[in-house]
Amino acid sequence: MDESSPIPAVTSHFDTSVLFASLLWGSIGAGFCIYGKKQGSAPALIGGVALVAVSYFVGSTLWMSVCSLGILAGVFLWSRSNWGG
Repeated sequence: MDESSPIPAVTSHFDTSVLFASLLWGSIGAGFCIYGKKQGSAPALIGGVALVAVSYFVGSTLWMSVCSLGILAGVFLWSRSNWGG
């Protein structure tokens, strides 16, 4: 890119797979938030917020998916335990 250009080159953070994974996990997280709030379920609400946060802060498709699947497993186990919502 030309040194005199006023527009910086920002191409490293706009990978289509990262954007798609972020859309997928963020949408699932938003659904969990809505469900958790309407049903009064703390595991679903907290898990939904965590899924949205992971989709926002993690920049790798693989690690975003691994973290999101871990959060989903945690929500499932927490909701099935005796001390879950």
